[in-house]
Amino acid sequence: MRPKFITKNMHAFLDYPVAIVLIAAPFLLGLGQTQPMAFWLSVVTGVAALTLTLLTDHKLGAVHVVPYKVHLAVDGMVAIVFLAAPFVLGFADLDAMYYWANGVAVTMVVGLHKPEVEMKPMALSQAAA
Repeated sequence: MRPKFITKNMHAFLDYPVAIVLIAAPFLLGLGQTQPMAFWLSVVTGVAALTLTLLTDHKLGAVHVVPYKVHLAVDGMVAIVFLAAPFVLGFADLDAMYYWANGVAVTMVVGLHKPEVEMKPMALSQAAA
C-alpha cells in the first residue's frame, strides 16, 4: 500500500504557488512554440486554479463554498487533461514535457492525498459519561 501523507492543509499551502507558476511559466519558458494552445492552456488553468483555491473549503480558502473533495476531483481532471494535451493538441518538445511533468505532479499530489478522518458528533449520553 502506498503511503498517503499529503494533508488538506499541505494541499492548501501548495495551491497558491502552483496557480501562480501555471500563470507565469508560459511567459518565462516561452511555451507555445509548437502550438499556441500550449501557452494559453497553462495560463487559463492557473487562473482557474487560483479561483478554485479561493473558493475551496480549506485553511487558505477565502470563501468556503467548494467542498475539498470537489477540489480534489477537479485536480484529478486537470491531471488527465495535462497528460493527454500533448497527444490531443499536438504539443511537442518543451511544450509536451511541461504538460507531462505537471500532469504527473498533479497525479502524485492527488494520489498521495491522506483521507481525512470524519469526526462524528458524540451522542449526548456518551458526552455525559
